[in-house]
Amino acid sequence: MSRRTAARLRGFSLVELVVAMTLLMILTAAATPVVRVVIQRNKERELRRDLWMMRDAIDRYKDAADRGAFQSKLDSQGYPPDLDTLVKGVDANGKKMRFLRRVPVDPMTGKDEWGMRSIQDDPDSDSWGGGNVFDVYTKSEGTGLDGTKYKTW
Repeated sequence: MSRRTAARLRGFSLVELVVAMTLLMILTAAATPVVRVVIQRNKERELRRDLWMMRDAIDRYKDAADRGAFQSKLDSQGYPPDLDTLVKGVDANGKKMRFLRRVPVDPMTGKDEWGMRSIQDDPDSDSWGGGNVFDVYTKSEGTGLDGTKYKTW
């Protein structure tokens, strides 16, 4: 084998490198929208799970209050006064009853702040009347992959 033939076999030509880079850029451009949808779908799944978890904790608090496991305010109708009460717990005959480990971080806003509604508020109200927590919702103004606003979930 001559020296010239050995030199040609060792590396890539400029044309081969340009073609390979072009193909790589096309594949990256095609994968980017798919990755964005997957990331948004994962955030939506996490939002649904967090909302379910907090609503379940509110329901368990209400059930325990209705059973008389602890004293609750008369005007609260058995609902917790805030989300922190679900985390800190209430005293039930000398035993601490906790309903939530922590207030989760909203995956859409990145904060642990949630919109709350009391039993007296309208179902689509954005203002919390205080007194008790009947429902929670995200404060995100975004729209889900299914076309509905996150606030309505």
